[in-house]
Amino acid sequence: MVFSLAFVSVNAFASSASDKIKDKIIQQSIDAYSGRCPCPYFADRAGRRCGRRSAYNRAGGASPLCYRTDVSDEMVKNYKGK
Repeated sequence: MVFSLAFVSVNAFASSASDKIKDKIIQQSIDAYSGRCPCPYFADRAGRRCGRRSAYNRAGGASPLCYRTDVSDEMVKNYKGK
């Protein structure tokens, strides 16, 4: 029983650490984008949600990472290797 609880808490920590790295990668991607609407959840100058007008949703051009699901395990591994 003690082993299973320890295993769960270690997995929770690993997931949390991975999520933090993914968040950093996403922030770097957004910071590298020069426009106003990198991701759908951002707001434009008028305060409206960017939604489909975001670079994330437009074909071609810049494609910033906006969600944790956009960040691959390989990207996390490479980030850890820095």
